[in-house]
Amino acid sequence: MAQQRDKSRPIPGTTVFDGAESRKGYRINKFAMSFTVPENRDAFMADEEAYMESWGLSDPERQFLRDRDFRGLIEECGGNIYMIMKLGNCTGHGLYHMGAQLRGESFEEFMA
Repeated sequence: MAQQRDKSRPIPGTTVFDGAESRKGYRINKFAMSFTVPENRDAFMADEEAYMESWGLSDPERQFLRDRDFRGLIEECGGNIYMIMKLGNCTGHGLYHMGAQLRGESFEEFMA
C-alpha cells in the first residue's frame, strides 16, 4: 500500500493527525466527544475537576484543559481539532479564538 503523505517534507507548525496521534489522543478525544451530550457539558461546567477525574485524564491533559491550551491538547495530547472544538465551544472559546491561539496570535491579530 502506498504512503498517503511525504514524511520527508513536514509542514512547519502543523501536527498531522495520523494513526500514532489517534492512539496518543484516544482518551482526550473520547473526553471531548462526551460533550455531544448536554448533561455531560453541564457536569463539566458545574465541576471541571470532578468531570476530568471521572474520565481518568492524566495530569498533563488536565493542566492543558485548565489552561485552555488548545495547541497543547493537539500537539502534546493527540487531540483531534474536531474533538477539541467541542471543548472550545463548551468553554466559550470559539473557532476564531482557538485559531488565534494555534497561530500564536491575539484574537485581534488573528481577525485582522
